[in-house]
Amino acid sequence: MSGQSTSRPLALAGGGRAVGGPVSRRLLAAYFATALGGWLAATIAAVAAAGDLAAGNPLAAGPVLAVHLVALGVLPFAVAGACFHLLPVMLRNDLPSQRALWVALPLLWGSFLIAAGLGRESGPLVWIGAAALACGLAIVLAEILTLVGRAPGGRMLIASRTGVALSCAHAVVALCLGALIYDYDRPFGGLAYGRWLLIHLHVALLGWIALLIVAVGRSLGPMLAQAPTAPQRSRPYEELALAGGLWLLLAGIGTRDRPLTLAGGAVVVLALARFVTLTLRTARARRSSIEAPLAHLLAGGVFLAQAAVLGFVAAAGAGGTRVVIAYVVFLLGGWAAGVVVGHLGKLLSLSLWVWWPPGPRPKQAVLYPRGLTLLEAAAFAAGIETLAIGVLAGSAVAARAGAAALVVSAVLTVAGAALTWSRRST
Repeated sequence: MSGQSTSRPLALAGGGRAVGGPVSRRLLAAYFATALGGWLAATIAAVAAAGDLAAGNPLAAGPVLAVHLVALGVLPFAVAGACFHLLPVMLRNDLPSQRALWVALPLLWGSFLIAAGLGRESGPLVWIGAAALACGLAIVLAEILTLVGRAPGGRMLIASRTGVALSCAHAVVALCLGALIYDYDRPFGGLAYGRWLLIHLHVALLGWIALLIVAVGRSLGPMLAQAPTAPQRSRPYEELALAGGLWLLLAGIGTRDRPLTLAGGAVVVLALARFVTLTLRTARARRSSIEAPLAHLLAGGVFLAQAAVLGFVAAAGAGGTRVVIAYVVFLLGGWAAGVVVGHLGKLLSLSLWVWWPPGPRPKQAVLYPRGLTLLEAAAFAAGIETLAIGVLAGSAVAARAGAAALVVSAVLTVAGAALTWSRRST
């Protein structure tokens, strides 16, 4: 692999490598560095947007920029890099071409043009960025779906092939919906613009991110925490329930059918509750030595619960715009971004350890600044909670304080990743 001529991945005890191997540490670091840069930019933008959020004005330039920096400048790079590291091992075969993933990286940077174009209301920037992003996403999805297709049948796999494939499909749908509604600020297709936004949001956050977290995290959470693995299952029940509940929810939003919306939301909550229950069991097994990824999963479960309450309130027709904004803060920031970004430092340290040159290896814990990352997780949880409270209370001061805590969290995340990278083998 490029740039890794003196290193080799960790071999299995039986001799040769019997499963797929993770991508090179340099490729992983490039995707993660982009994600962390986007995360720092998004939190800074959130400080500027806090006043509009507290005023109940989510479609102002500041909030639109901040939201799309998270959704397009952080999540695609973080999720892609994590998939490159984890899925080859989980699905027991190698990525087809790492060169193609290097080509995809600058194309995916088009996401920043989209975010900037939306914030400045510049159509050319948006469409140039969208074209580049679509090409980069096509390369990444082709690589991931090839892994899914090549996964051996009749053998136990650590990740659900069905869940990964469904997540990829929803990523495409979310991108297409974003392009579809961009030029429309009026009702079309029988739906108001706000309902199209809600459909787009839920496809991206539940169908893409949450589904992938459940498909991979069911095994990854206990694995990183060195806790007992989840019970084996014959079918990906949680993933199928989540996808089914999501489309019930979307149908309810699209048809303005309140009972259908509430029913779909209930199925989604139940599916995610099973995953959160597994996370709690993992935490009980490792309560004396919790690390940041597990802390983010636990905080994510709390934010999911609060998002569910606010979502049901909004679906019942109560609460107003601020409830919807706080719902998005919990779902996009607290759950999607928090869980994904919270794993980056740990996965980077694992990559450095796996690609250590032949000979004695340091303990993996040496590469990972546990105390610093736990401080980051605490700042993140406090920031999301305070930002949401500020939005619900209409307090710009509280909203800005929460966003500022998120900036601190992002700085600590970047510092932790930089410290880990500095400890790599030469």
